[in-house]
Amino acid sequence: MDALSLIRDALAPLPGKRVLDIGCGPGTLALRLAEDGAAVTGIDPGEAALARARAAVPAARFEAASGEALPFPDGSFDGAVMLNALHHVPNPAGALSEAARVLVPGGVLVVVEPLAEGSFFEALRPIEDESVVRAGAQAAIAAALSHGTFACHRDVTVARRESFASLDAFLARVSTVDPAREATIRARRAIVEDAFLQAAERGADGSYGLVQPLRIHVLEPVGA
Repeated sequence: MDALSLIRDALAPLPGKRVLDIGCGPGTLALRLAEDGAAVTGIDPGEAALARARAAVPAARFEAASGEALPFPDGSFDGAVMLNALHHVPNPAGALSEAARVLVPGGVLVVVEPLAEGSFFEALRPIEDESVVRAGAQAAIAAALSHGTFACHRDVTVARRESFASLDAFLARVSTVDPAREATIRARRAIVEDAFLQAAERGADGSYGLVQPLRIHVLEPVGA
């Protein structure tokens, strides 16, 4: 089962369900959830990403906000998702607390986080080494569980496999996530290329395969 299937399963049934996409980016997940009938609200601090999300998912609502300060009343949503977003938040513990606050009793938060391992991680490392922030996100989840903020309904790791026609296709993919990476890529092109070729598995069709393990937690706020 892939990450999207696990998200759908955790939030089911989706029709009419109020779902908050925290760190929505250009709206890729929001589109899938809206197509499944959810009433989606997305937040992201990036205005460029929000503009793309609004164009891609006109049926959804999008607002500029950070995960640590959600602009919604308590109990506003039936479910929430953080897809590859928690490690980008300066205060992941605060973001988890805010997500718990805006959920209704019985609502669930699905957190999908890349681990600091796998060939995709190794290829990305010369561009941006996320070892510390990825570990910090996992530590914040563990602390929230230890402190009784959440109960964990599911904890599973899946492998996301991606194929790229070339190094440039990989670089375009990681730059879309964060355009600030483009300067590093230009400055360290030879190192980046070597890391990519070392990490990737070459397919029979000449493509390059990379694997990123994703750890998925399905959490329910305790006492909500």
